Amino acid sequence: QVQVMESGGASVETGGSLRLSCETTGYTVWMAWFRQVPGKEREGVAAIPPNLTPTPYADAVKGRFTISRDNVKNAIYLQMNNLRPDDTAMYYCAAGGYQLQPAGYPYWGQGTQVTVSS
Repeated sequence: QVQVMESGGASVETGGSLRLSCETTGYTVWMAWFRQVPGKEREGVAAIPPNLTPTPYADAVKGRFTISRDNVKNAIYLQMNNLRPDDTAMYYCAAGGYQLQPAGYPYWGQGTQVTVSS
C-alpha cells in the first residue's frame, strides 16, 4: 500500500504563487495533481511520469502551473504562479494511474486547500 501526503496549500491573493509538495512511501509510475471544488467533479491539473515527459496539463493552468518530480524522494511538486480565484479548490496528489484520468489512480492523498482571494 502506497501512502500519499500533500502539503503547501494556503490562502493567497490573486496573482500570488504557491508550491505544493507531495511525497509517497513507494515508487509509482505516473503521479498527478487533481483539484475539486464542492459540487463539481474532480479535475485533472497536471501529471508526470518517471522519465519526466510528457507532462499533460489542464488547459486552465497551462503557462501558469509547472509540475516537477524527484524520483529519489518519490515526490512531485506543483509550482502555481499567477493564481486566480477560480484556482480555489482542494488539491489532491495521486499516484499509480495514468496521465489525467482520475479513475485509474489507486493511491490518493487527503488533499491540501488552496484559496485565492480577489
